Amino acid sequence: MSLFDLRGKVAVVTGSSRGIGRAIVEQMAEQGAKVVVSSRNVEPCEEVAAAINKKYGETRAIAVAANISAKEHLANLVDKTMQTFGHIDILVCNAASNPHYGPMQSLPDEKFRKILENNVIANHWLIWLVAPQMIARKDGAIIIVSSVGGLKGNAVLGAYTISKAADFQLARNLAVELGPHNVRVNCIAPGLVRTDFARALWENPETLKNSTARTPLGRIGEPDEIAGAAILLASQAGTFMTGQMIVVDGGATIT
Repeated sequence: MSLFDLRGKVAVVTGSSRGIGRAIVEQMAEQGAKVVVSSRNVEPCEEVAAAINKKYGETRAIAVAANISAKEHLANLVDKTMQTFGHIDILVCNAASNPHYGPMQSLPDEKFRKILENNVIANHWLIWLVAPQMIARKDGAIIIVSSVGGLKGNAVLGAYTISKAADFQLARNLAVELGPHNVRVNCIAPGLVRTDFARALWENPETLKNSTARTPLGRIGEPDEIAGAAILLASQAGTFMTGQMIVVDGGATIT
């Protein structure tokens, strides 16, 4: 059996109707996992799930809409998954928001709260909705998709980077609490990736030039390249890793 084989596993991935989240559900399905595609609107999720099921000729994916800012939506996401598949082996907290682009001096309080609630507190909610059955089974992998922004300051993405730094510590604390139960918690910290979420950063030629000029690989990332790290952390290949942050940025943070 391959170290990266996910047959028999069930994965829930938030924010998975597009971008990095979509790449993760597609690649986990490729490795044999049953996957739950989730975002705020059900139609895009159903499209992704249908494409996965058509590719493999079986029900390997279901769609469950969930707004991460609503605890009851997250509870429904977990309940629907348990009703369909009976267990959750892998949780990927990928969904996030950033409603403010500019200096923190101009950041409204309500937007700051929204960023922290969606990017940190919602992860905490969802993890503790899933963790009890992982604890009972003595097995589980939890992955938080953070950002290299959490490693450095930023003049226009301050609140977002603060929330992503908090995710690093959330993973470390949960790794300590859940480790005795053989439940692993890790973060992935992507650099600039070609997604709709980051479009404002890579679609601008000048911004793109500046970013890639400092990157040893000389380019931005693609969603599947982040999905590869998620497969590592979710599979047998990553069973001795917990409380860690894997940077996937083409080397940008080392220069």
